[in-house]
Amino acid sequence: MTTQRIIVAGASMGGLRAAEQLRGAGWTGAITVIGDEPHMPYNRPPLSKEVLAGTAPIASLAFTPKASTADVEWRLGTSVTSARLAERVVVLDSGEELPFDGLVVATGMRPRRLRCEGPAVGRHTVRTLGDAQALRAELTRPEARVVVIGAGFIGCEVAATAVGLGVTDVTVVDPLPLPMVGPLGELPARALLGRHEERGVRFALGAGVSGFEGEEHVTGVVLSDGTVLPADVVVESVGSVANTEWLDGNDLDLTDGVLTDGQLRVGGLPYVVAVGDVARFPNARYDGVPRRVEHWSIPGDTAKHAAKALVAHLMGAEAGLAPFAPLPTFWSDQHDFRLQCFGSPVLGLADIRVLAGDPGGDMLVGYHTDGGQLVGVVALGGQAAATGAARYRAQLLKQPALTA
Repeated sequence: MTTQRIIVAGASMGGLRAAEQLRGAGWTGAITVIGDEPHMPYNRPPLSKEVLAGTAPIASLAFTPKASTADVEWRLGTSVTSARLAERVVVLDSGEELPFDGLVVATGMRPRRLRCEGPAVGRHTVRTLGDAQALRAELTRPEARVVVIGAGFIGCEVAATAVGLGVTDVTVVDPLPLPMVGPLGELPARALLGRHEERGVRFALGAGVSGFEGEEHVTGVVLSDGTVLPADVVVESVGSVANTEWLDGNDLDLTDGVLTDGQLRVGGLPYVVAVGDVARFPNARYDGVPRRVEHWSIPGDTAKHAAKALVAHLMGAEAGLAPFAPLPTFWSDQHDFRLQCFGSPVLGLADIRVLAGDPGGDMLVGYHTDGGQLVGVVALGGQAAATGAARYRAQLLKQPALTA
């Protein structure tokens, strides 16, 4: 086989895992990974916890690439700005055009920002190493008044970390009535709220944000009901936006990430695949509805499957793979407790049952479909609760597909 090149657009965890899995699938040609950050791939979950708390050295975040990727070319501090997929060409921010035989879309997400009147200085997001370092410098200032906008995973983790650093004025704002109620449902969300309040976090729930006060630096957050929360530090954790603009003009469905088929192929093109949280894929384990999944396990899971499909095509063979059917997994460390999940709770929010424990202590809950099939488990509490959730993993893996 003549020398060929696969380009991996995106140099975060998904890009690294893609490069590793391409080699694992038998690809011996060139691999070029392109990423806009100057850093080699690093672990992001600690950014809102250990990095903010100052307990994780920056060097500890870097992943150690497998020896098989020693010859991979890394083009860091560089962005892919456009692509002509039919011609198999990507264009970099320098104007350079790079041809490819295969393409892996791994450009991930960026934080959504609020479009409100007021100063920008003092408003933070947490996505990159630079974001976390800048926010830590603010959180360690004496008497900081912190407002976290968004009571999802990142928002709750940042609030917990701030309290752990000794910040006494921390308020979380969210238009929903409970923190993380969307992915967890009311029962676990209410228990989560109580745990945060017991540890000093205040909440302003059921209210949106209409603006920011201050001249050059933010001094307050104006809520939709007119309330003003004094703030020196604001953290915006209001969701993510898929980095897909560079794929415009290729007749793809980019309405929420990059739509793929059940083999993670993009736009019917067998030489283009997507991995990580930018991929919107049907999960054959459930109902087949394409969804993006922003969990730590997904970059590795998608990379393994997509690499096999892509390499098989480029080497002139059919992969013979079953449709992609991962078991989503996530965890979130907040204060001195952990949320641990296996499966897809969002598909069973109408039927949540306590499997063990109680809302006041360690708790394990199960999520069921209308037909009573278990589709997810969530643990809230200490190590015993997390271990309890893990025991259900095998059961969830053996469950029949919802579409069967």
